[in-house]
Amino acid sequence: MKHIKIRFGDNIGTLAKEEKSFEELFQSVNPMFCFSKLIWKPQMDILETRNEIIIQAEIAGVKKENIVIEISNKAVKISGSRKSANLDRTATYRLAEIQFGQFERVLYLPSIIDVEKVSAAFSNGFLELTLGKLFSKKIKSKQNVSLDFI
Repeated sequence: MKHIKIRFGDNIGTLAKEEKSFEELFQSVNPMFCFSKLIWKPQMDILETRNEIIIQAEIAGVKKENIVIEISNKAVKISGSRKSANLDRTATYRLAEIQFGQFERVLYLPSIIDVEKVSAAFSNGFLELTLGKLFSKKIKSKQNVSLDFI
């Protein structure tokens, strides 16, 4: 059975750019404007409950073994690759919207998470991460100053 790779650490790595490059603007208009291999960004949802943060990623056609999840207590990076289908090479594209190759998303979390309470499931093209929240405990010092301990 294949497993989803999950790495824990303090550094998520290279953070995603928020600005679109010239290439990215024209790629969605016409695939012939692709000058190099670009990293695509799958659609994602973040839901927050009282005790958990749930991340859903739409990554249809990606195999479990091609997904890598990196988690710190403040951010999650989901990356991997989707291989293109072997279609007839003599065919002419009339519409090309499905993205293939490397993908990556870095999501900053609304709350600090407990890396001991993490689970992942992958079904029907959706990855779902469930991250337990880490609650701080207020402790009063001798000088009546409140300190947060996590």
